[in-house]
Amino acid sequence: MSYNVEEMSWSDARNLLRKWRDDNERKSDDVMQLWDNVLSSKQSKLGNERHLVLEQVIIAALDCNRIETAEHCVSILSAEFPGSLRIQKYRSMLLEALERYDDALDELEQIIRKDETNAAPRKRKVAILKTQGRTAEAIKELCDYMKIFMSDQEGWHELCNLYLAEGEYAKAAFCMEELLLHNPHSHLIHQRLADIRYTMGGLDNIEMAKTHYCKAVKLNVNNLRALYGLFLCCGHISNSKLVIGKRKEAQKLAQWAMGQIQARTQPTAKDTKGAIKAGKSKAAGCEDELQALEQAFGGLDVGKVAN
Repeated sequence: MSYNVEEMSWSDARNLLRKWRDDNERKSDDVMQLWDNVLSSKQSKLGNERHLVLEQVIIAALDCNRIETAEHCVSILSAEFPGSLRIQKYRSMLLEALERYDDALDELEQIIRKDETNAAPRKRKVAILKTQGRTAEAIKELCDYMKIFMSDQEGWHELCNLYLAEGEYAKAAFCMEELLLHNPHSHLIHQRLADIRYTMGGLDNIEMAKTHYCKAVKLNVNNLRALYGLFLCCGHISNSKLVIGKRKEAQKLAQWAMGQIQARTQPTAKDTKGAIKAGKSKAAGCEDELQALEQAFGGLDVGKVAN
């Protein structure tokens, strides 16, 4: 932290925490330093921001494995808001940090039963199941979540990752296709969908992968992964039993992709000359320094001493 915590007033610390909340920055270590040195004894002065600061400290304490501090803040909020689902979520996170996963899942289930539209506990439930290695159950829970929150792009990404971990490539491709509906101009989504189709294999999937690699390159011509993928797909197609027209088209496209790859990976002659020139200048500078040292030390053979 670039701030001197010991000289900081409580109002400065409060304003700094407020800025981090507004900027959505966690800075867990810094938050704990401010809490320990400044704000823990000045809670009454925080006014309406006191509860927000306590929530911020809970997250920071869990990040830093400061379980006792997190328990203290959760107990304060629980006493003031005994029936709050928000505080119950923090209790489940505390149980999760203590690796009491079954108790944490029970807390989350209670929150979901009380408020079925609350997305946060459903996501935490998926995270716990994934942590425990219960991938099949995590997939089922996330599928149930996506039926309610269909526009959650992060959810589709996570479901795709879980399907890939289980080798369910067709279902993972479906997740990426759903993401394309939300963000059709993302070259990374096109690239990842093409990667999955290429992995699935088969001529039909290879052709679909080529289409998405082409789209990824069109959206971002500097996407080297898409260029390499396009080259590989065209290589498969040109060696396949498709009609000769498609094979010739694939050969031309493969040559173009390789040209683009070489243009972006091989250094130009100008860069090579510049690097050689810089190396010679550096060597000359070292020789000058060596001569100056030899003169300064009365003809001492610095080169031999250095070796």
